[in-house]
Amino acid sequence: MGKILIAYYSRKGQNYVSGAIKDLKVGNTAVAAEMLGALTGGDLFEINTVAAYPVDYTEATEVARKELRAGARPALKAQVAGMEDYDTVILGYPNWWGTMPMAVYTFLEVHDFSGKKILPFCTHEGSGLGRSEKEIAKLCPGAEVLKGLAIHGTGVSGAKKDLEKWLKQLGVIK
Repeated sequence: MGKILIAYYSRKGQNYVSGAIKDLKVGNTAVAAEMLGALTGGDLFEINTVAAYPVDYTEATEVARKELRAGARPALKAQVAGMEDYDTVILGYPNWWGTMPMAVYTFLEVHDFSGKKILPFCTHEGSGLGRSEKEIAKLCPGAEVLKGLAIHGTGVSGAKKDLEKWLKQLGVIK
């Protein structure tokens, strides 16, 4: 399948987990991305915004909602060097308000995904992939967007088998 990039946005700190606000040292999406890196040997790239979101969970969700309503494109700290070298991009993010964080939209718009396969995965607390797969296809018309995987955030630490099964189904690993 060629060279693989695992690009992901993750939020550590206060998060909603199983009905309560908990402080996560590592965000759920980052946990899954690390597992995917180990399974595929792909390169990891964390999507980071220049302006940090509030530490408080409720405040962060309000900022995220305002960004979504405004169609904001938050500035990113870095871009992927050598994006043209990757054939497959495994794209991870939490489900925020039924789709991806706006930083992921920025990431998708600043890179050329023509001819690449995009494998979306998200972490969530009950919303699944939402409309994110359709949004990715719309933002990356020259790419092939394969079937995504939704991982319940509460169970992310035990998701390795599900990730492996998904990668096998899509022909990424044997």
